Amino acid sequence: MIDKKAILIIGAGDATGGAIAKRFAREGYIACVTRRSEDKLQPLVNDIRSSGGEAYGFGSDARKEDDMIALIERIEREIAPIEVAVFNIGANVRFSITETTSRVYQKVWEMACFSGFLMGRETAKVMLPRGRGTIIFTGATASLRGREGFAAFAGAKHALRALAQSMARELWPKGIHVAHPVIDGAIDTEFIRTNFPERYAMKAEQGILSPDSIAEAYWQIHQQPRDAWTHETELRPWKETW
Repeated sequence: MIDKKAILIIGAGDATGGAIAKRFAREGYIACVTRRSEDKLQPLVNDIRSSGGEAYGFGSDARKEDDMIALIERIEREIAPIEVAVFNIGANVRFSITETTSRVYQKVWEMACFSGFLMGRETAKVMLPRGRGTIIFTGATASLRGREGFAAFAGAKHALRALAQSMARELWPKGIHVAHPVIDGAIDTEFIRTNFPERYAMKAEQGILSPDSIAEAYWQIHQQPRDAWTHETELRPWKETW
């Protein structure tokens, strides 16, 4: 009998997070997906189950320490050991620096960084005794460089990148693969289709990132042998300037 393994995805939206869940579910992983509204997860859970996979949705606020602790304890106790954890919360908002309130800055940091810390810490606790596991933090262009209007977002993503680096240095020697893929470019989402139609038009020539292609990259990261682990990689369409 094959031991059951779970993948936890914090921030499983309709695009990238959902595609990652489906990709791992096809390989037999139990997809445990979260977002603040459990109802919004039902189509994804139903889709995975209808394809023969196993999935569970959880309404959870990743910014709350007690919620994160309880979530991971429940999955480990009731579903399966967490073999892979993916932090995929976005908090991309644009304000000029003079219009960035302290509330906005703090909330963006909570969503894009602090909740990543909570997930990373709690999943490391359950992976370390087993001596294996993969923890992936989704990065962005803002992880590498700031831009006008994105002081809050860039600050949070820079901090998440530093968290991933620190965790990798501590956990790699103990068998835990920590990675930080940087997603640099527009992703095929409803938001891009609606708000940036000229960018979305490039989909026909693979000029924007497909969530399925990102998910495949995440699967390959998890599959890497220990003698050739990736920590940071950059994913962008062939037409993206950088």
